[in-house]
Amino acid sequence: MDHFLTIVFVVLYVYTLTSTISVLLLENRNPVKSLSWVLVLLFLPVLGLIIYLIFGQNFRKQKIISKKSIRLSSNRSQVSFDINKIDINLIDHNQLNLIRMLYHNSDAVAYANNKIDVLSDGKTTFDAMFEAIRNAKNHIHVEFFIFGNDKISNELRELLIEKAKEGVRVRMIYDYWGSILLSHMYLQTLRNAGVYIRPFLPLRLRFGRSKINYRNHRKLLIVDGEIGFTGGLNFADRYAFGNSLGHWRDTFVRFEGAAVHGLQQLFLIDWHFVEGKLITDPKYYPLPKKFKDNIVQIVSSGPDTDWEAIMQGIASAIMLATKYVYIHTPYFIPNDVIDTCIHMSALSGVDVRLMVPARSDSRLSDACTSSYLGKALEAGVKVYKYKKGVLHSKAIVVDDFISIVGSANLDERSFNQNFEANAFIYDAKTADKLKKLFERDMKNCIEVTLESWTNRKRRQKLKESFARLFSPLM
Repeated sequence: MDHFLTIVFVVLYVYTLTSTISVLLLENRNPVKSLSWVLVLLFLPVLGLIIYLIFGQNFRKQKIISKKSIRLSSNRSQVSFDINKIDINLIDHNQLNLIRMLYHNSDAVAYANNKIDVLSDGKTTFDAMFEAIRNAKNHIHVEFFIFGNDKISNELRELLIEKAKEGVRVRMIYDYWGSILLSHMYLQTLRNAGVYIRPFLPLRLRFGRSKINYRNHRKLLIVDGEIGFTGGLNFADRYAFGNSLGHWRDTFVRFEGAAVHGLQQLFLIDWHFVEGKLITDPKYYPLPKKFKDNIVQIVSSGPDTDWEAIMQGIASAIMLATKYVYIHTPYFIPNDVIDTCIHMSALSGVDVRLMVPARSDSRLSDACTSSYLGKALEAGVKVYKYKKGVLHSKAIVVDDFISIVGSANLDERSFNQNFEANAFIYDAKTADKLKKLFERDMKNCIEVTLESWTNRKRRQKLKESFARLFSPLM
């Protein structure tokens, strides 16, 4: 009898394994990524299948967030302008093509005449966000990957409770996995005060249907539909006070003007997903003031979109460069598209500079990042490792005009698996600020040369090469 049951189990397992591999191949993913999963399935019996069912499934075609809700919400904002009527004195033809592409691949409409402030450290950023929240009169919308249940996040909690008691409508979205340390007390005190708070993709114990691999990595704050923030940091003490790794260097942007409508639209789409209620009240899109001549697009991407919009935008911006590309990223694990664009840009004579942390909060990611530096150095990319703590900034500046700031890292997870948001900014003053910040950060870096990279220890090379095997799955 035991022998019979063993045969039945083996037959069922082989059938399930074969079916899973067939489905994986029919999805026509990147061949390297597909091969990585096939190897996991074949060489980790049973465990590999469980890992795939939890982390490996591709839900992009299933549209986790309905496109209908996006279209309905998009109709509420009336301050975007016809991209075919942009003043040619404000932007050149190639940059206009980038704007058009982002509109077509992610419905990222263009907003003109914004006030833009670049915030380059945690204290300044939190001070600016807390000030905006204190002055809120109508509503506060806050959406972050991590709320740390520590001093900074509790300061936020107390402030949101105070504003809710004043009659301000407060809505909060937290990522279930990223904010797993939030206590019941933290959440309950917010709810008791009247804050509307919802988790994004909470854990569901449905075997084979888990979406735990898809996380909301966005960082958004919108106050009264008039002030908006986005960037790379989270509500946790390490971004303000540092931790055992040192000071955390990050970048955020504060908007006033029409671009706030783009942030508001994105938040309300996500709110529709977590709450099931589509908010279309015009009061959430007040008529904005007009500021300087500039253009901003709020670009979102994730497993709910047809295209890898942020990745495509970054790749296009790099290829538009004629003078320089300066890149901040905490995790440099590029896909083939981004990797090739960086190499081609450097080989064409563009001054391409890449800054990564000397040590991030992930040793595996650091090892994987290092494995990609050789080709970049050979192509002529200047590589810098930030030594003054942790570089967590996700910012790119191109040719004194295009700036990209947001939540997306240069890795497969940000391009495909996370819900991300980046601001694409077309403005000389913003680009100048980011360029100067990059040059300031260079003073706290060591430059990686091709010789030093080539001569690192053999054991280190093996560790990095092994880590790179997992890069399509990270």
